[in-house]
Parts: sequence; C-alpha cells; structure tokens
Amino acid sequence: MAVARFRSILALKTRVLIVSLLLLNSTFSQPAAGFGDAKRRNMKEKVRQMFYHAYENYMAYAFPHDELKPITSTFTDSLSELGNLKLEHLPQNYQGSALTLIESLSSLVVLGNNTEFEKGVLWLAENLSFDVDARVNLFECNIRVLGGLLSAHILATDSKNRLERGIYQNQLLDLAEDLGRRFLRAFDTPTGLPYAWINLKYGVVENETTETSTSGCGSLILEMGALSRLTGNPRYENAARHALQKLWSMRSSLNLLGTTLDVVTGEWIEYSSGIGAGVDSFYEYLLKAYILFGSDEFWDMFHSVYLAVQKYFRHGPWYHEADMRTGRATYWQLTSLQAFWPGLQILIGDVAAANASHREFYHVWERFGVLPERYLLDRNVLHPTEKYYPLRPELAESTFYLYQATKDPWYMEVGESIVSSLNRYAKVTGGFASIRDVTTMQQEDHQHSFFLSETCKYLYLLYDDTFLAGQNYIFTTEGHPLPIRSSWHEKLPESYIPHNWTRVKNEDDVLHVSSMSLQVCPVTVPENSGRGVESACHIPDNHVDHRCRTDGECGIDSTTCRQRTCSIAGYCGLWVFID
Repeated sequence: MAVARFRSILALKTRVLIVSLLLLNSTFSQPAAGFGDAKRRNMKEKVRQMFYHAYENYMAYAFPHDELKPITSTFTDSLSELGNLKLEHLPQNYQGSALTLIESLSSLVVLGNNTEFEKGVLWLAENLSFDVDARVNLFECNIRVLGGLLSAHILATDSKNRLERGIYQNQLLDLAEDLGRRFLRAFDTPTGLPYAWINLKYGVVENETTETSTSGCGSLILEMGALSRLTGNPRYENAARHALQKLWSMRSSLNLLGTTLDVVTGEWIEYSSGIGAGVDSFYEYLLKAYILFGSDEFWDMFHSVYLAVQKYFRHGPWYHEADMRTGRATYWQLTSLQAFWPGLQILIGDVAAANASHREFYHVWERFGVLPERYLLDRNVLHPTEKYYPLRPELAESTFYLYQATKDPWYMEVGESIVSSLNRYAKVTGGFASIRDVTTMQQEDHQHSFFLSETCKYLYLLYDDTFLAGQNYIFTTEGHPLPIRSSWHEKLPESYIPHNWTRVKNEDDVLHVSSMSLQVCPVTVPENSGRGVESACHIPDNHVDHRCRTDGECGIDSTTCRQRTCSIAGYCGLWVFID
C-alpha cells in the first residue's frame, strides 16, 4: 500500500512543474545573516572598481581593437586569434571589432551606467563592420559578438528607456543580422553541422579543417534562435536547430556524446567526453533553450543527457570523463570550465548536488589562490602544461546561482574570496592580467573580454541583483542576458506552467519571474514501462563502486526518489522498493 501511495503521489507530480519556494529577492530588503548591508555595499563597490579598472584601461589603450594587453598597455586583435593556436590567416590592416566593448555593454547596464552604455551603442552603430577579411571561430564569435549585440539591442529597446527616444534605430540588430547571414555559410555541409572556422568576408576558405567540437556546433541555438525571433527570419534558428538535431542523432546508446567530430562525414573523432571543455555549453544550451523557447524537444534532450552524465561521469562531488560508447572512465581530471556545472544544476533544482560540487571547486581555488585550468584528480597534482588561470568566470557564476537559490551568506563569503584573489594576483596598473602559472602566480599579458562580460558581472550580481528586479532573463554562456518572452515560446505545456506566473498581456511583455526561481525538472514516468519515475532533479547512480564520505554525496535515487546512504565502508547504497 505504501508503494502504491508513493507512486500515486509521484504520478501527480508529473502534471506540475517543481518550482523553488525561494523567489528571487532582488531588493535585499533582508540581508543575509552574517553578511550585513555595510559589508555587502563594500563588496559591491570593490567589484565595481574592478570592472572599471579593466574597462577604462581597455578604452584608453586598446579600443577599438579587440582585447587589452594590460601589462604593456597595448592591444591584441584577438577575434581572429581565438582558438587559432597557429595564428593562421590573420587579417591585414585589421583595426579590430571592439570585442571588449561589445562584451561590456550588458555589464554596464547591470552596473547602472546607462550613459556609457549609450556611448558604446552609438559608436558601434556608426563604426562597426563585419566586411573584413578575417577568419574567426564560429562558436566564439557567436557567443561573444552575436550574443553581445543581441543582448545590447534588447537592453537598448526595453521598457527602461536607456536610450533617448529616436537616438537608436535598431542598428545593433542590423549588425547582428549581417553577422548571422555570414554565419550561415558555415552550415553548408553534407551533415548540416557547421565548420568551426569561417572567413567573415569570403565564407569557408579552401582546405578548411572539418574538425569541430560538440560545443562548437551544439551551442548556437540561443543566439541564432533569438536572432530569428527578433528579425522574423527563421533561417538562423533553423540552421542552429538542424545542427543540434544532427548532433543529437550521433549520440551513443548511453545518451553520451563525444568531444570532437567531423562536420563533413558526421563521424566522431574523440570518443572521450565529460562536462568540461569541448562539451560544456552543449548541456547548458539544451536546458536554456527549453527555458527560452519552450520547446519540449530541448527538454527531452537535456533530460536524457543529464541522467546519462550523472550515471557515467559523476563520482561523489566530482565528474570524471568517460568513453561515450562504453561509459568506462577515461580521464580523472578537474578542468576549470567544469565549474559552470553547479550553476546549471541550480536551474533544474538539483541544489544538493550543485552545492557538493561547488564546494570542491572552491577548495581547489583556496588551495592555489585561483582555479587552475586542469588538475589531475587521480594523481592529486596539477596538469604539467595547463597551470594557467585566464580570469575565467565559471566559479563566480555558480556562486551567484547558488546564492540565489539558497540565500546562504557563505556564498557571499566565497565571492569575497574570489574578489580578493583577483585583486591580489591579477590586478596590474593597466588592468587585470591572466595568470600563466598558478604555482608562481606569474602573469600573462592578456585581459580576456569575458572578464568584463561574465566574471565581473556575476560577482556584482552576487552583491546587487537590482538589474534582475521584475525581469526574467536567461544568461548565455558568455553572460549576456536574453529575456524570456511569451512570444518566443513555441510550446509551453500547461503542466509546466506554475500557477504563480504572471500572465503576459501581449507578446512584448516578459514573464515576471526569474529563471533562477524555477526548477525546470518535471518528474517523468515512461509509459507502460512498469518502472518508477526518473527526474533530472534527482541523481541516478549505478556505479557499484561509488565511494562516499557522507549521505549527501550519494544523492537521491532517480527511480525511487529516496535518499541513498553512505555505508560504514564508504560506499553508496540504494533504497529499493519491493512489491
């Protein structure tokens, strides 16, 4: 009887969306205990100073080139260098595309500087052109330039009236569509999977490499989908969606995908996979595309792959890599990009798992002072050649999400530690420098644009999220906010609509609830399966050798929704229902 009643309750849950009881409170009317108003204001001011130290030095010594070299107070035209390790096909007489300015626009709005935002928008509207002989990385150009332009266009035209009426005539949207049209040439392949590299002026160059990453061709849907919704031209979204569908069709029987593939043959090149470099934003964009556009297709993909990740990659609070074909572990390593994962888990309500992983990442940060690019978990040593820290934002991002979900003041203390480390090790007279070696804190002459678009933004929002008041945004993988609009939703089943959503009056209104207060994880029961439920909010784990220290590391069984226990011997055990 108990089993029947339990399953009846779970069946009822299939008709509703599990929603966090913690709503986004952007006014801080009740400061977190232990982190009072004065300390919060002090931290907000420190982050503000960080941002402007980086931004003003860029504008003084690098603009309109792409990025700042803060040690020598010069510049690098990095848009054509991103990921281009051999520095091939660099443009001649290239004056830059103001990459860091584009990346900074939404951060300026978050900080409340509408005056500087207006100046940046108008400069780009009058001066920016993509008709340049420059070979660029499609993924990087998409998330940084296209995403930055689209977000700035939306912020320039929203109800806040940040620009004087009539002063802005949608020039950034025109620039974004011009860039989107140039992107489409990359998708002209037998598989529909895009080339990783494209010349902005001439398209795909002769003898271009056909190798790309899962992230590279599976993380385009937010920006190109938003471009289609804003312009009314479906070509951009269709291209990105078709590539995503093709990529999904290449998954293994375990619902895992590899890291690199060939866009012409559609064959995998690297079968080992994880949640880090080469795959990370693929997972992120499946879930965020579901939230942004409301299509069940995106949720179904994400739900399947999330369960697979938990089953085959997760080991306690860590995530190793595994062969997509067999699920066998391949590399036991931490990479700094993996630190985004706890923030993604917050969006689906997997708070306990997010907290466990986040704390381990932070312990590594504390050990070295910053987060090294790669750490070998099985040998407990740094990777011999990847000891650098290029001012990455992922730990700050997850810290922000976890604070929003829990309001635990400890996360503000984590942010304080991150800010302190950045000012201690990375700040120089001319901006913020990357760290070449975390063991010596030797600096590198490069201030990446994402330091302004993400690292500073998430740290600022941790202490002042006024920007989010009354708004409902999804942040792209580059930290650019896109509004969730009812008119962008293809399909939003009634069962997924919480009763406390404010109904929109017209298609231009936004939904007045933050995505961070929604846990998008409907429990699903496979029809006629005779099995229990599976929910992405719970942690499936079939590793018989799953080691643990506490019950919390074992998670909750996905088929019973019961807490696992950690045995005296240090192994996780499953609760089992017996009919």
